[in-house]
Amino acid sequence: MSRLLRTIRLDASDGVIFAPAAAPGEWAVPGTFLFAGRDPAGLSRKEAIAFRSGFLGIESFGHSTLCVVSEARGGEIEAATEMLARGLVAHLGAPSLDEARPAAAEEIALSGDLCRGFDTGTLVALHRSREPDGAITEQFRSLRPRDETAFGRSDLAGHDRAFHIVESDDDEAPGEAGLTLADLAARAGARGH
Repeated sequence: MSRLLRTIRLDASDGVIFAPAAAPGEWAVPGTFLFAGRDPAGLSRKEAIAFRSGFLGIESFGHSTLCVVSEARGGEIEAATEMLARGLVAHLGAPSLDEARPAAAEEIALSGDLCRGFDTGTLVALHRSREPDGAITEQFRSLRPRDETAFGRSDLAGHDRAFHIVESDDDEAPGEAGLTLADLAARAGARGH
């Protein structure tokens, strides 16, 4: 069975830092080709973040901070290759699908090769950098829960994150109407902190 990368979202941050963000569950590739030959000084802030740490979701051509190694069944590799080829035509101006398919197949194969080093279900993160000679380097790392640390304990029931985002239908949070970060800073200043 072959494996490929799928985008995954553990919190809402990708929707804030990438424009656009990949939807969870898209097949993904590293997507470094998007930055080849581009001047780093010409990248917008969100493009620079995507350069440093974004996988490319092949359906949306959006980015994802993390991917999960997933089984690719039946014709899914061929379908992913075709979808990426269509994206190369639509988003990057490849002259035709026939000319885009070999490049798409190469990028999908790269994603598959990357997955060989990891178990199915492993989260993978990416870090890109540019060398002084202009070459782009990539580093991949796996992320696994650590049961032996306080942050991986099951009894924490999801309270092991720095932030917990809660959606609310209310216009204002109860008891905190109109509270802003500036208000909190003013309160801290008044207490001498």
